[in-house]
Amino acid sequence: MTRTSLDSRAPEPPATRRDRTAARLVDATSERSLESLGLGLGAVAFVVVGLAALVAFGFQPAPIAGPGSAGQFAAIASGITALAAVIAGRFAVRDPGSRRRMSALDYVDVGALAFAHGVIALLGWTLLAVILEQAFIGAEVFPLAVVLLSGAAAATSGYVAFYSSTHMDLQLLAAVLAVFLVFGVLASMLTASDPDWWKDNLSALGMSSNVSAFAFNITIIVAGFLVTTLARYSTRGIPSANPKGVSRVRVCLSVVGVFLGLVGVFPVDEFFALHTAVASGMVVAYGVLVIGLPAWITGIPRAFVALGWLFLAVTLVLAVLFFTGYYTLTAVELVAGILVFTWIVLFIRNAAALEQDARPAVSAR
Repeated sequence: MTRTSLDSRAPEPPATRRDRTAARLVDATSERSLESLGLGLGAVAFVVVGLAALVAFGFQPAPIAGPGSAGQFAAIASGITALAAVIAGRFAVRDPGSRRRMSALDYVDVGALAFAHGVIALLGWTLLAVILEQAFIGAEVFPLAVVLLSGAAAATSGYVAFYSSTHMDLQLLAAVLAVFLVFGVLASMLTASDPDWWKDNLSALGMSSNVSAFAFNITIIVAGFLVTTLARYSTRGIPSANPKGVSRVRVCLSVVGVFLGLVGVFPVDEFFALHTAVASGMVVAYGVLVIGLPAWITGIPRAFVALGWLFLAVTLVLAVLFFTGYYTLTAVELVAGILVFTWIVLFIRNAAALEQDARPAVSAR
């Protein structure tokens, strides 16, 4: 699998003695060093969260899931741990002697990535707790198990999140985006106050003022940030006979990400016109990207171009079925959203393949 790192810039030599000392202590190029850091972070999380569970539950048994349960505590602690681990990991792989200061966009990228990992850990452990509660009906978690399981969940989440952030590439980032979107939207669906939300549209999940609406809107906003991050990094080294075309691809992908985020910023019940405009603009930007891609990136595989046209055609057919009353808007939005994000993931893989194929040609010269 092609690996395109998000930290592909050439490292600079340490400028000071302190930088050289930091470089020896944390060698971002050494897998052993990163593995040791990840294990150390997991061990610290195990101890801290275990002690916190001991204080919170007073060494008493607790239910598996639900309010005040061991599952809820472990999920929240794991989410916080994963968020902190991603931030630590992104700064761990940063060259200590680099004179390049992080821009505002870099900080936004790190924040969005950390938040996505935190939400994945939070919802993942919550879902597991709910499943286990259905398997062990009426059972409680013993006091010692509450402490050990809470610490183990946080340690696992911290280790995995640290590894993910220190080995982040485009394919992994795309996978994080997909899992984050699925978990966030699914959680909003399951906790929606209106059981008939699906009869209106997907955006109805963000209409109320409860936790469900907040979860949906914040999921869409952070997903928009992640798409713009993918747009910037995935188009960085694409070979093409049309350099301006690569910039246009980057712009279109960025517009998709920005408009996606604005869908969450402007709930449909409060900003109907703006919400509809940005949602429609996102589809238009995707259509322009699919149509212009063969001319903008000249080496893109024809099979991928044909797949883009197929996805666009299916989206248009679904829109027609909605206007004729055959499909609900929710069904159209769900299928169209899946197709668009599937196309983005496949685009990243094809762009990475183009970049990899171009390297032997460059080195041969």
